[in-house]
Amino acid sequence: MKVAAVQLSSGADKRANISRAVELTKQAIAQGAQLIVLPETFDYRGDCADQDSMSEEIPGESLLPLIELAGQDGLWIVAGSIHEKDPGSAKPYNTSVLIDKRGRIAAKYRKVHLFDMSIGDRSISESSRYTPGKKGVVSSIDGIKIGLSICYDLRFPELYREYSANGVELITIPSSFTTPTGEAHWEVLVRARAIENQCFVIAPNQSGVGSGSIPTYGNSMIVDPWGRVLARASNQAEEVICADLDLSELSQVRESLPVLQHRRL
Repeated sequence: MKVAAVQLSSGADKRANISRAVELTKQAIAQGAQLIVLPETFDYRGDCADQDSMSEEIPGESLLPLIELAGQDGLWIVAGSIHEKDPGSAKPYNTSVLIDKRGRIAAKYRKVHLFDMSIGDRSISESSRYTPGKKGVVSSIDGIKIGLSICYDLRFPELYREYSANGVELITIPSSFTTPTGEAHWEVLVRARAIENQCFVIAPNQSGVGSGSIPTYGNSMIVDPWGRVLARASNQAEEVICADLDLSELSQVRESLPVLQHRRL
C-alpha cells in the first residue's frame, strides 16, 4: 500500500486551511497514494476565543471536500483532526476522522490525552479548550487494522499497547507537535511506538506557528515496524511525503522477533 503524510502550516483562516489541505491531498493522489493522512487541527489554528465558532458537526465544512475526493478516487483519508462540536459543552472535541474509499465516515477518534504545558513564557492548556475523548478507536482499511491517535497521545504507550493487543498493524498520529518538545522527543517517540508495537506509523505534523504563538516542528514521518524512517519531511515547508508499506515485512518482523507473544504483563 502506498501511503502519504501531508504536512501543513495551518493558521487562523479556516477556508484557506481547508483549501490548502485539499490541494496537498490532490498532490498525494497524483503520486498514487491509497491512504492519505493529514495533521492535527488542519482546519484551524488561531485564536482560542474563536475556537468554538470554528467547530463543526461531522461531516461539515472541513470534511466534505475530503469525503468527495475519497469517494471519487477510491482511496482512504485520515482527516488529521478537526474541531468537532460537543453538544454538551462549549468546548469542542479534537477529532480524527477516517474516511473510506466510498466517501463514507468509517471511524472517528476523539483525542483522549490533552496537552497542558508551559514552555518558557508561553503556555498551552488544551484541557481548558477541548472536551477529552474517552477511548481508543480501532478500525480497518482493506483488511489492515488501524489504530487512531492524535499528537500528545504519543507520550502514552498504554494506548498503543491496547491497540497492539487488538491486532493493529498501522498507527496514525496526526500532530501539531511543538518545536521545543519536537527537537527533543518527536523522532524517538514515533520510532519507539513503531518498534515496541511492531507496527507501521504515519505521523504527519504541522509546521509554522501554532496555538499560543509556539512554533511547531514539522518533520512528518512514516516509519516501519523495525523503526526505520521510510520518509521524512522538512521542518518548515508544507509538503507531501510518501512511502510504500510492505505488509509482508510486518509479518517477517513479528515472526523473527515475536515480542508481542512474549508479553507477561
